[in-house]
Amino acid sequence: MKFSIKSSVLSHGLSAVVGAVPTKATLPILETILFEAEGESLRLTATDLEISMIETVGAEVREEGSVAVPARRLLETLRQLPDILITFEVDERANIKFSTDKGTYKLVGEKADDFPALPDLNDGTTLTCDSTVLKKAIQKTLFAVSSDDLRPAMMGVYFEIGTDKTTFVATDGHRLVRYSNKGLQSAEPLSFIVPDKALSQVSKSLEDRECSLTISDAHVVFESGETVIISRLISEQYPNYQSVIPRDNDKSLLIEKDQMLATVKRVSVFSSTTTRQIRLQLGQDQLLIRAEDLDMSSEAKETVACEYAGDSMEIGFNARYLADVLNNVDGDTVRFEFSTPNRAGIVKPADAQENEEILMLVMPVMLNTY
Repeated sequence: MKFSIKSSVLSHGLSAVVGAVPTKATLPILETILFEAEGESLRLTATDLEISMIETVGAEVREEGSVAVPARRLLETLRQLPDILITFEVDERANIKFSTDKGTYKLVGEKADDFPALPDLNDGTTLTCDSTVLKKAIQKTLFAVSSDDLRPAMMGVYFEIGTDKTTFVATDGHRLVRYSNKGLQSAEPLSFIVPDKALSQVSKSLEDRECSLTISDAHVVFESGETVIISRLISEQYPNYQSVIPRDNDKSLLIEKDQMLATVKRVSVFSSTTTRQIRLQLGQDQLLIRAEDLDMSSEAKETVACEYAGDSMEIGFNARYLADVLNNVDGDTVRFEFSTPNRAGIVKPADAQENEEILMLVMPVMLNTY
């Protein structure tokens, strides 16, 4: 195997797939990236057995072949090189020599036959959409994914693809996000759960162009341009998220988003480091936000102007969860819908966006008595 390639091109390709290389691999072969030189291109593949990433870059191939190359050491070397031409030579024992006009470097690789086989990329239902639809859906939902190993179904984003729109759902039991977009549709309804790690890589890697999804029983493939990301699906039943969304929250609060977010962040500095509890006291066209840490004898409160005409009410939230939700609401004004202090609050943008809809839910916390 022999080929030449610009260091910047190879570095870009490796950076696109190195996210799938595990930091602590159970198998040494997983610490490598598979190089496959053929025609006028070099295909780079990395996997941790749950997520696989493929990137294709241009190269001058003199002898076709394949080899598994130690990932981290090669990438670190490339980052220290200027943008120059590199020539790779690999013998039948997977010994790798790459050289530039600056010097020569040697590595011991692994045989390509030992690299884990990838799932069949042609198996399943294929859909297309603009990658910006997927990126926005991931941005709006990923923060609410659970990290609890005991609830594996909630450790990913639930895709509910319908004939007129797709609904993306994430929840960790404290927050819930339901985001719908008409930019992705299917002739037949589909539903599946994609792990958060895979979606994080999708968000970073997909180009702003048309993207295809191929969904099979056990895997989903995201493909855009020269980038392919394959993820194993979470084979669990997603919770009935519809049942936890309140239907009769009749107390409506309209408030300027950035002002409320800044107030929540300031006041939460004075909250308990254990509970992060803050209080929202709803009154006639004003919202009082309070926090207190009895152990540290600290307290803060601020009043924010708003539009509210309902009965007075006091409700408690975890400040971090509330700030996360506010951070992910589009627009300048946010709408809260409340019912009682022990029922979830609904958060929406005041102005709906065309072809999309978002609803966020925050569970309240039991208020301590001062």
